[in-house]
Amino acid sequence: MIPQDTVAKILDAAQIVEVVGDFVTLKRRGANYTACCPFHNEKTPSFYVSPSKGIYKCFGCGKSGTAVGFVMEHENLSYVEALKYLARKYHIEVVEKEQTAEEIAARQRNESLLLVSEFAGGFYRDSLREGEGRAVGHAYFRSRGLEDATIEKYGLGWAPKGRHALLDAARDKGYKDEYLIATGLCKQYEDGHMADLFSDRVMFPIHSVSGRIVAFGGRTLSSDKSVPKYVNSPTTEIYFKDKTLYGLYFARNEVVRQGCCYIVEGYLDVLSMHQLGITNVVAPCGTSFTVDQIRVIRKFTENLVLMFDGDGAGIHAAERGIGLALKEGMNVKVVLIPDGDDPDSYSRKHSLEEVRTFLKENEQDFISFKTDRVLGQAGNDPLKRAELINGIADTIALVPDQVKRAVFLQATAERFGIDERILFDRARKTRSQMLLDDRNAVERERARQERLQDAPEADAVEEQPQEPAPTAEDLAYENPQLVPSERELLWFILKCGTSVLEFETDSEYYDPENRCTVADFIRGYLEADGFRFVNSLFARAYDAYFDIYDSRPELEQEGLVKILMDGPDRPLADLTAQLTQERYNLTVKNYKAAMTATSTMLVQGVPRAIRVYQSLRLKVRLREMEARLKTAAPEEIPGLLREFQEISSLRTKVLESLGRVQ
Repeated sequence: MIPQDTVAKILDAAQIVEVVGDFVTLKRRGANYTACCPFHNEKTPSFYVSPSKGIYKCFGCGKSGTAVGFVMEHENLSYVEALKYLARKYHIEVVEKEQTAEEIAARQRNESLLLVSEFAGGFYRDSLREGEGRAVGHAYFRSRGLEDATIEKYGLGWAPKGRHALLDAARDKGYKDEYLIATGLCKQYEDGHMADLFSDRVMFPIHSVSGRIVAFGGRTLSSDKSVPKYVNSPTTEIYFKDKTLYGLYFARNEVVRQGCCYIVEGYLDVLSMHQLGITNVVAPCGTSFTVDQIRVIRKFTENLVLMFDGDGAGIHAAERGIGLALKEGMNVKVVLIPDGDDPDSYSRKHSLEEVRTFLKENEQDFISFKTDRVLGQAGNDPLKRAELINGIADTIALVPDQVKRAVFLQATAERFGIDERILFDRARKTRSQMLLDDRNAVERERARQERLQDAPEADAVEEQPQEPAPTAEDLAYENPQLVPSERELLWFILKCGTSVLEFETDSEYYDPENRCTVADFIRGYLEADGFRFVNSLFARAYDAYFDIYDSRPELEQEGLVKILMDGPDRPLADLTAQLTQERYNLTVKNYKAAMTATSTMLVQGVPRAIRVYQSLRLKVRLREMEARLKTAAPEEIPGLLREFQEISSLRTKVLESLGRVQ
């Protein structure tokens, strides 16, 4: 274990430009550096490195992080291995300290639980090969079209009829009862006696992403309706079903290679598809598709295809999955297997080429899927048609990327022959309410957790916001809390975008070889941080300004603004007029009295406005991570804490530069 002071020394020494420059040829662009991204193929550079922020960001594939994150990603190293790499680069000695007794005990307990689960996997697998298991369990798998190689590869097994078969075998091998209970393999009753959870069932072992057996699903072959068809392992210290996907260990490499992950509903759906040759397929474990499972998939790809049955239940599951995945920023498609079949039966009836052709020809983006549903359900009923179209707009409102939202809304408006402004307004209101509900839920949970704390820090100092509270007009935007800050940055761009920032020679922003304009300075910092305006009207104005700014360099500021005000986007024109023609009160009180954009005000006000915005965005990130930490699996917590600490440290520096307290 590397001591924290050594970790801090390594992170302080690591210079992002030097580290990335060892692997990528960087070219300077203003205050930043650019290159073609090393993580995906591209011809036009979209990979940025910001030395002042110590981060990299690709605007093509979305990968970003610090120096240590780059080494982890590029060299496929663990966090500790990446730290050791950087330590060698910067000649820092690493002396690892011994783990505490508590840390050793926790690690040993976790390993013991995994060993018991793996013993059970071997026991069930061996039971399938002989006697009752072979006659009943193996015969069942073969009747479902599974080959022996598939049965062996995925560790399929058989739980004998006796209620103590596993218990007795585990005790004979010296495994403790407490671990059999803790893994959910055995149950202990009130009178103290124990019994196996699984008996007289075919068994599907569930693997972690790293390939360790963490749980099981057991299917009965009995025709007795009183017997549950499936029994699944409960949540344990090593297994969280809402964060686990069946088959992911075997599918992950193909998911990355194909850039796509198929979601099916059952164990046999996964096995049959894998056996056919389509191996980028996974399934939820004993539960409906969850947000946490989507986040696991997002580590490997952003493209998701929901492959469900074509019956009512399958359609309902697809509609639910669409909403969850869109809200998490995934690209979602749907393919429904012809009614009467499921992925398992369909794959057994057709060749690999036929299934691939079917998937290619029948995958629909979620807009087409929902549109077909509207046309099928509504018929000629105008009220039902309107209700279902509103439902599509509400679904599109879940998409976090504003450009994608706009494209989807335009496509829907064109498909139904509706004025797109109507759909934009509906989606804006839905999204505003959704974001408000989410924020309120987070705040309620935060308040609840604070009340539960036994000894809250009495001397903790809460940051005093210096930005004005959102007005009633502000609440119409997607994120009211960011409205004042985004409005201020946009005011600087629209009012003074072509003005050159004349920094003093002792300023941290002074660069004699690159005298930035206000517009370039703001754009450079937002791009380096990976930020885009959250509120769509401001984002449209920002994009429209830079489209003209980049394509018409001969224009003065007045000409740029005139084009915006004369354009067809009237809300944008009104906003431009409001910010440039009327006196605007800056949110930073030191500049409230400023009537004109003087050079002194710009060199002080522009950097400060950026830091205020950075602070607010980082605050949002921290609150999101706090919520994630409360539901994270144990193995995810160390990584989340490291990311939380990095973001918190960065925000502290930003607040200190603003003269604020955290």
